[in-house]
Amino acid sequence: MPATEGAQYVSEWTSFRLDGRVALITGAASGIGQATAELYARAGADLVLGWYSGDPHDIGETVERVEALGANALAVEADVGSTEGPGRLVSEGIDRFGHVDIVVANAAIARKVPTVDVTDAQWDQIINVDLAGVFRCFRAALPGMIERGWGRLLATSSVAGTVQAWAEHAHYAAAKGGVAGLVRSLAVEVAPHGVTANALAPGVIVSPQTLDGVNSFGERGLEEFAPSVPTGRNGTPEDVAAAFLFLASEEAAFVNGQVIVIDGAVTLAAL
Repeated sequence: MPATEGAQYVSEWTSFRLDGRVALITGAASGIGQATAELYARAGADLVLGWYSGDPHDIGETVERVEALGANALAVEADVGSTEGPGRLVSEGIDRFGHVDIVVANAAIARKVPTVDVTDAQWDQIINVDLAGVFRCFRAALPGMIERGWGRLLATSSVAGTVQAWAEHAHYAAAKGGVAGLVRSLAVEVAPHGVTANALAPGVIVSPQTLDGVNSFGERGLEEFAPSVPTGRNGTPEDVAAAFLFLASEEAAFVNGQVIVIDGAVTLAAL
């Protein structure tokens, strides 16, 4: 690349703006998905908000928040654990907005079960939602991205399964490790089409999922864990959303196939 080309690119940086882009976000009713939707709305994107009927949180709250920020929003009920769900998310998004430029495959579930007690059905459920669900969302959106020559495939992985273990969550860790492999392989495959694929690997983030004291830390566990984080606190959904904003932007065009850890350096401190 000529030196002048790089300089020209720098002069056209957009401060992570997403004007004219349409982003599809799964698990958008709460936590990381909701925070990402709000930040994308602030950056100028219109939104396809995926939610699951079994989620106790109301997608209407996210819709109200992003519309108050000036975004156009479409809420679509879809199960990413089904073959049809992700296809419906993309097709309804295209029907409403004409295209889908960014996918944030964030929907996931966690179940605490000792490995010797994990049934085939429990294993299949986690893999189907947390890994295959990401794949299905990407697969549904890719043809349009390739046709337009631009796209961002983003996913929520985890430190569990990528750089750290999580006892009694082997099926969850396997799925999240699989997400890392998926984006790395896809990055090489789709880069010639102007599409990037990246994932974030959050550590302990205070969210409805981690506040679940049965399958995750619970409120007391989160309080006890926070002092072990070098930055002095647990993460927030907004911490993760900020990284998703960068990865969706023009400025991240040369970042591809990466799994970025967002954990306040806790996994480094443990080495």
